[in-house]
Amino acid sequence: MRYSQMLIPTVREIPADAETVSHQLMIRAGLIRKLASGIYTYLPLGYRVIRKVEEIIREEMNRAGAQELNMPVVQPAELWKESGRWELYGKELLRFRDRKDSEYCLAPTHEEVVTDLVRNEVKSYRQLPLNLYQIQTKFRDEMRPRFGVIRCREFVMKDAYSFDADEEGAEISYKKMFDAYCRIFTRCGLKFRAVEADTGSIGGSFSHEFLVIADTGEDEMVYCDKCGYAANLEKAETVKPESIDENTSLEPMEEVYTPDIKTIEEVSRFLGVSPEAVVKTLVYMADNKPVAVLVRGDKEINEIKVKNVLECDVLEMATDGEIEKWAGSHRGFVGPIGLKCRMIADYSLLGRKNLVVGANRENYHIRNANYPRDFELSEFYDLRMVEEGDPCPRCGRKLNFARGIEVGHVFKLGTKYSKAMGAVFLDRNGQEQYMIMGCYGIGVGRTVAACIEQNHDEAGIIWPAALAPFQVIITPTNVREDNLRIGAEKIYHSLLDRGIEVLLDDRDERAGVKFNDADLIGIPYRVTVGPKRLAEGNVEVRSRRTGETVIVKTEEVVEYFFKTSSAL
Repeated sequence: MRYSQMLIPTVREIPADAETVSHQLMIRAGLIRKLASGIYTYLPLGYRVIRKVEEIIREEMNRAGAQELNMPVVQPAELWKESGRWELYGKELLRFRDRKDSEYCLAPTHEEVVTDLVRNEVKSYRQLPLNLYQIQTKFRDEMRPRFGVIRCREFVMKDAYSFDADEEGAEISYKKMFDAYCRIFTRCGLKFRAVEADTGSIGGSFSHEFLVIADTGEDEMVYCDKCGYAANLEKAETVKPESIDENTSLEPMEEVYTPDIKTIEEVSRFLGVSPEAVVKTLVYMADNKPVAVLVRGDKEINEIKVKNVLECDVLEMATDGEIEKWAGSHRGFVGPIGLKCRMIADYSLLGRKNLVVGANRENYHIRNANYPRDFELSEFYDLRMVEEGDPCPRCGRKLNFARGIEVGHVFKLGTKYSKAMGAVFLDRNGQEQYMIMGCYGIGVGRTVAACIEQNHDEAGIIWPAALAPFQVIITPTNVREDNLRIGAEKIYHSLLDRGIEVLLDDRDERAGVKFNDADLIGIPYRVTVGPKRLAEGNVEVRSRRTGETVIVKTEEVVEYFFKTSSAL
């Protein structure tokens, strides 16, 4: 391809509204342009990279036995109401009505549609297992789109759905997809970790996220260098205390006047105790039922864990009025003594004695509160956020923390959708059974952005060979000189004839401008055709990643790229 014939609108200045490196470079290198908030056009150079990612995905999905299809992006509300997600999914689901006043949505995902398809077409165990996938546009009406294509509203996603006759088969399908994802992201040249994750609005019993390690990532992960345990921060487990101190004597309970003192820091400072001696009591409404959640004062509640323990669909902080109703107190003075609702506590309170708690009375706290002497507390769970210094829940070694960009997610759905939507088959004995499902997603644009976050320098993008829009760029330093132009053309056609993706920079621009653009758009190798070297029968071949330049005879350029192990 000739540079002069391509739409590659490079930009020198850093865009004011681009926060992350990938967002900045995708605009500056002419890969994308913004149409509306969270909605982008992929320009030719960017779309070539998208297609590279898609082809890697297709090859590995086909290799794993999945079959490609294409489902509509417009979905009828009836299917979402059948699954129970029409109201639960939230405002990210873009709903609309057609001219007949029928309700529809733009697809953020396709569990309902694929389940409807399979329940109508698959009737027998002989047709299972089945894995169907597509690479298709999705839409999620994000409240705050940001970071370019990392958190946008319209995006391309590879989503796959497996259907099995039993748990053993479902486990095999999950493992196949897990392994396929590892191959996909390895082939894309990414440094990543597969971490345990919460299933969120998709549902199901178990899931893994694939996180590309990057300081700019939205997701935080913990991992253990010793045993390999890894989880995102929402899912990361804390360790239950092994022993409880039975020797500490229980002190008499005492109510203390604490005027306008509500926060843990204020209470601990006023009473002269450490924050870990204070109980933080938070009142939530779980599916409109009050629940008090207790945790040590120096720890933070993980609401995802709370929601999973309570098995509720909606978890929200109680309002002031609801707190007054169930605790008889104002926010900041709530405590477990005399509460009229269910209470659950984090492991951090196990065995703790002589605690400071809210008195359920404005401007008062209680010293030396103890269970079960002063209040009932029998439900203990892992409810808090993991922190720096916490031990690994598997081997006890200190956990490491890192940030990452989620590029893929695999779920064990079980029978969540098949039960709700009646996706059944006849087993060997002629009995109806629910299909056991899994779902598996990859954000294609996110993968491209994550690759840039890991592969760049101050000059621009450094594409791994597998994703580069072109493998080689040929740069004659002056196209007005016939010998340089003809020499560059000859090398260009030789590379094309051997199947190498090559971009010829045939623009009438200064050499410095061309070199800067070549670095910005990140082509792995640049062949420079200049007067001095060409007069000697040579050209310069420069590696974008290492910056190393080698002198190659003009007639050996093609063979150089095939023989040099580091090339292409």
